[in-house]
Amino acid sequence: MRKLILPLVILLLLVLLFVVAAPVMAQSPAPQLPADDATRIREFYRLLPEIQDKVWPNWSAAPAPLLLVTAGTEFLTHYEAPPADFKKIGEDLYARPRQFGTSMQATFPAFGETSVIVIGEPQNTLSKTSTPWLATLMHEHFHQLQNGRPGYFAAVGALGLSHGDTSGMWMLNYPFPYGKPEAVQGFAHLRDLLLMTLNAGDDKEFARLAGQYAEQRKKFFAQFSSDDHKYLSFQLWNEGVARYIQIKSAEAAAQHQATPEYAGLADYESFAAYAGQARKDTLDELKQADLAKWKRVVVYSFGAVECLLLDRLNPGWKDQYFKQMLSTDSYFAALPEKTLRER
Repeated sequence: MRKLILPLVILLLLVLLFVVAAPVMAQSPAPQLPADDATRIREFYRLLPEIQDKVWPNWSAAPAPLLLVTAGTEFLTHYEAPPADFKKIGEDLYARPRQFGTSMQATFPAFGETSVIVIGEPQNTLSKTSTPWLATLMHEHFHQLQNGRPGYFAAVGALGLSHGDTSGMWMLNYPFPYGKPEAVQGFAHLRDLLLMTLNAGDDKEFARLAGQYAEQRKKFFAQFSSDDHKYLSFQLWNEGVARYIQIKSAEAAAQHQATPEYAGLADYESFAAYAGQARKDTLDELKQADLAKWKRVVVYSFGAVECLLLDRLNPGWKDQYFKQMLSTDSYFAALPEKTLRER
């Protein structure tokens, strides 16, 4: 009998130990936002109210939720109603296991109607370091303003370019004729003329080149089908202007005083130093832009430099931006007459 009692006692003790220990074992430590990432995100939300309405009218009306994608975890902040799979780990901070790629750099309605900036850590994105990464966040935050505009998604759908793709990937994968010889040559010519016009010093010469640019731009677009024209115009309106915002945000942040924590980051670059570089980077990029090789990527620098040209031609162009949705063509359509008359 004793031989049976002892094993039973041991078994009961083991069961009791498992019952007591199971809840403790089930409670894994809450994920922690890396300190450097927390510093960068705080700096972004400090910078926003300081510069956004100086860069674009009423930009502050756009919400700015952000999802940071790290190696194993995604961290969500400034989102009113996080999905159920996110667990609260701090004030206005939620986490879940990683689902998106660590090199993500996009803005879209990830969890509902509100568009979210979904982005990886600087070292895993094109930005590489902290201050360019913050400028990229401003680029993505401008997409939140675009996406939040009444009628934006309906207007994009009305372009008729998705051909049944409901994922939105058509915006990246649309079969535009990037390699068409006439398009490649025409783009190179227009690119060089755009840079020449922007850099013209004399007002009379500037007016002449601006008129010539508008005419050549019209000829360049005329070679494409209606759908191809709409696609390229949309990309310039959407991504080109967002890159312009990235430049203007960097320049507006030149006087921003970083916190000691941000200034203490290993990859720290002052906002003033980066402000002097941001425009040059895009201008240098456009000088090398090749439609056949770069494909859709050319719209970033080309569209941004067109906006810099518009700043010189018509400083009030932003007031019409959301009234003429998804295309910047109208800014250049009457340019020769207007430019020659007013210069």
